[in-house]
Amino acid sequence: MAKGMIVKALSGFYYVRNEEGLFQCRGRGNFRKRQIKPLVGDEVEFEAENRTDGYILDVFPRKNELIRPPIANIDQAILVFSAIEPDFSPLLLDRFLVHIEVNRIEPLIVISKMDLADAALKQKMEQVKKRYEQIGYPVLLSSTVEMNKMEALFPYIAKKVSVVAGQSGVGKSSLLNSLQPGLNIETNHISTHLGRGKHTTRHVELLSIGEGLVADTPGFSSLDFTGMDMQDLAPCFPEMEERAADCKFRGCTHTAEPGCAVKEAVEAGEIEESRYKHYQQFLEEIKNQKRRYDS
Repeated sequence: MAKGMIVKALSGFYYVRNEEGLFQCRGRGNFRKRQIKPLVGDEVEFEAENRTDGYILDVFPRKNELIRPPIANIDQAILVFSAIEPDFSPLLLDRFLVHIEVNRIEPLIVISKMDLADAALKQKMEQVKKRYEQIGYPVLLSSTVEMNKMEALFPYIAKKVSVVAGQSGVGKSSLLNSLQPGLNIETNHISTHLGRGKHTTRHVELLSIGEGLVADTPGFSSLDFTGMDMQDLAPCFPEMEERAADCKFRGCTHTAEPGCAVKEAVEAGEIEESRYKHYQQFLEEIKNQKRRYDS
């Protein structure tokens, strides 16, 4: 039996690549009974009489997976946020980061459309870059019209499976087109009425870019915290997690407990207050979600 990686899923077919090339496959009928759905990024065992008539026989264990977009075995998430059109949202970025952290995926933050920013906005984005780099996240300020800024991505992509994610209209497809001329991934302009872009990417596909594989994915349609418990949240904020051991109470939620090292760090300005407020908001969402499921 042959082994390979699913690099595209489209219209019920799975496209598996290995050293011999690309094979179009279907999933075995018993996958549904076993509640297995092959995903882009899966390492699989398959058989194929020719390049267009194969069957996936087994899916090997995954190290991680995302539901939206549906992809597995990701090393890195390139989170693309635009400086403008749509405006940069720290709340949405932190929401994305939680989803990436809980799946133990390394994040890379890319702020796009810097060429459209005026001097004041550029200064603001430099401050955002500094804040998140202090937490430990790499941040790149990019522009598809300045190739040297785009090329800074290549070392991060090399030897990794990366997923490009972010809200619609931030320039994910434009970024990939700039990195790999000839891809011709469809892009759309922002709707001035809605202030957001259309979903131009309709399937998940791993593309060979530089020395790595990068997934172009549909925009995230939902970023709720389904499946997360309250104790899962704080470790997704690295600056809070590194202080949690100094809290007076084990299992501290960093909200109402006395002797909380995290709250002390917020008051001292060592933890960004906006990040802490986002943590509180997400924690409340998880609590409300649990109440709904338990009622």
